[in-house]
Amino acid sequence: RPPPPMALLTGYGHGAAPCAAPKLVVAHSCVLSWWHAVHGEVPPADWDGYGLAVSGGLREADAVVAPTAAFLELLEGLYGRLPHASVIHNGRGPDGFGPAHEKEPVILCAGRLWDQAKNIGSLDEIAPDLAWPVLVAGDDRAPDGHLAASSHLQALGRLDEATLARWMGRASVFVSPARYEPFGLAVLEAALSGCALVLGDIPSFRELWDDAALFVDPDDGKGLHDALNRIIRDAELRAKLAAAARGRGLSFPADRMADDTLALYRRLAASRRPVFAEAGPAALEAGG
Repeated sequence: RPPPPMALLTGYGHGAAPCAAPKLVVAHSCVLSWWHAVHGEVPPADWDGYGLAVSGGLREADAVVAPTAAFLELLEGLYGRLPHASVIHNGRGPDGFGPAHEKEPVILCAGRLWDQAKNIGSLDEIAPDLAWPVLVAGDDRAPDGHLAASSHLQALGRLDEATLARWMGRASVFVSPARYEPFGLAVLEAALSGCALVLGDIPSFRELWDDAALFVDPDDGKGLHDALNRIIRDAELRAKLAAAARGRGLSFPADRMADDTLALYRRLAASRRPVFAEAGPAALEAGG
């Protein structure tokens, strides 16, 4: 049966627009929370208009969905309590992901090299002292044309989904020392690919991967170096973490994301009042 009429909005400000259909805003990220995480301070006044637009859209939407409870807490800290909000975890089916027949002695990272939130520069600093090479997949050119150079990482460039999945299947370790990540779909895909995980110690990653990864303070370069060298040297630990990560990854299936989202659609269609979706681990990542 087709879903009921619904306005699924991918820009926060649109939540305040007049609309006959119920309005669902899905929060993927936001500039103000990114700025806080990266710079540790309030954004400049230039962003005040953005903040007002986001706040208005979140308040006027009939429902708001965040991909993690940690990111929802960030949103409420910035824009006020959102009683009409709920969490639907992102999801990914295991098809197309899985470990290669034999894992290779490489560390893989994926993300925009120019994005300070991804903190890939910290890997460039420690890579010469690691026993395994560090490969990074992702754009190295920022929207303003600035090129994020790296001296010690092996850049794979921007890869299509299938090629990145093959690299994940081959890599023994996946690292994401992020300072800010509302969910982190690449981490989920790496987990499904049988990679041992080394992650930035931030609330969203703890929520999703606690007891299934090694965690490092994003600002602790020595800690990141030590964690990666530890996992390189200890094959038993590496295998244990890879198995735990894959098991955890399988608990975030795409069909649960779809089911929970459709259930929310139907509840919204039945009532124009703000509703709270009692959703389990599932997913949708859009908007921002």
